[in-house]
Amino acid sequence: MRSSLPSVDPSDRSWWLDEALKSEGNVPTAAPLEGECTVDVAIVGGGFAGLWTALTLKRRRPDLSIALIEASICGSGASGKNGGKVHGYWSSLGTAVQALGRNGALAIAEAGDWAQDGIRTFASECGRDIWWREGGNLVVAATSRQEEKIAAIVEQARELGAEDHVTVLSVEEVQARCASPVFRRGLFYPDAATVHPARLARALRQAVIDQGVSLFENTPMLSVTPGNPSRIKTPRGQIIAREVVLATNAALSERREIRPHVSIFSSYVVMTEPAQDQLASMNWTGDEGLADLRMFLHYSRKTEDNRVLMGSGSGPVSYGAHAQARHLTHDKASIGRAEAGLRRLLPALRDIPLARAWGGAIDVSADRLPFFKTIPDTRIHYACGFSGHGVNATYIAGQCLASLVLNERDRWSGLPFCTRPLPSLPPEPFRFTGASAIRSAILACEEADEQNRGAPALARAVAALPKLLGLRIGVR
Repeated sequence: MRSSLPSVDPSDRSWWLDEALKSEGNVPTAAPLEGECTVDVAIVGGGFAGLWTALTLKRRRPDLSIALIEASICGSGASGKNGGKVHGYWSSLGTAVQALGRNGALAIAEAGDWAQDGIRTFASECGRDIWWREGGNLVVAATSRQEEKIAAIVEQARELGAEDHVTVLSVEEVQARCASPVFRRGLFYPDAATVHPARLARALRQAVIDQGVSLFENTPMLSVTPGNPSRIKTPRGQIIAREVVLATNAALSERREIRPHVSIFSSYVVMTEPAQDQLASMNWTGDEGLADLRMFLHYSRKTEDNRVLMGSGSGPVSYGAHAQARHLTHDKASIGRAEAGLRRLLPALRDIPLARAWGGAIDVSADRLPFFKTIPDTRIHYACGFSGHGVNATYIAGQCLASLVLNERDRWSGLPFCTRPLPSLPPEPFRFTGASAIRSAILACEEADEQNRGAPALARAVAALPKLLGLRIGVR
């Protein structure tokens, strides 16, 4: 095996964002806000959720004046760092049923289909190649324990009448799509796609500018004061707005209304150099995304120039609301786990060097589903808790937030994302201590499983605690 473990880019930028900026040419950064700006709607955050919200509002109400501020440049945060795998909630029915019941689970799964339709339409009309490819998602068992999960997943789909949304694949069928000596049976979800996440963010940026949204980059929010109107303070100015949308992802955990419902985890990604011959040798010639059946799953996809991205959702946990902690973006052990997953699951790539590695914070909600709400007694709305499943869900967030801003009771604002009561997590320091211990125990169990040996008894006992305590986060 050729180990080529890189350091995280000091700029904390992903390969995606560098490629997107290069592909679009010499596009100037929007000027920061200077002075006072009065608008109907102020949006904080230039990632997917904020951009989809701005675009949706302009399409529904072209007369609205909207200002959007971004602390850096659009696409520099989680939206430009993720794996670019796009799918709804058919593959999350187990989680959804536990949190929402049968009808709620089916409602959000249908909303995921609406979102796929919306992103597909945008991809076809935006005038840019954002690498939208609808190849489905192949979820494989890479150990005997993972294979045992398949029957329960299929039975759940059958009970909900969702059999058409998942297909069981034999070992031979899996190998025909992507040959690996560790792949066993699998599941195929046809609703899924892949996209270049940073190109999508940059295309949305241009779309909101074209619609007349006032965009200010390099403009962090220092504070927001609710009122009629509300006021947002920035380093060199302020925005006065009747409606405010907070779309700052994990950073929202700093707010007292949100903190009890969210824990900050992290995910890390490695990207290889091009590997066209190796991909052909392993039969991976389609556009499928890949994932295994771990709890801290490995997720993978190809790029248009035959690179392979491999991510691992096993990064460190943050204490409290500290979403900017350095270990969430610069943890060598987590990069190592992502590379180890690449070399184990796709050994044909064992000698392909890595081009880049990066990491980012994940806002994981207490029931592992996002929530879109209005802060009581204010006109401040927010989206949070994407739980590592953001590309599809941020489109839903944009629709739901637009409906909340406009006080519209429609199919979006009526979704459980907006209406369900939110479960809470334990307070600090118990949350961090417990989450860290459970994370370490689950990693120990899953690594033992991959090495075909028994996990330590203590690790098994700690890993079982979330289920025994009735929690929905950290459940294997």
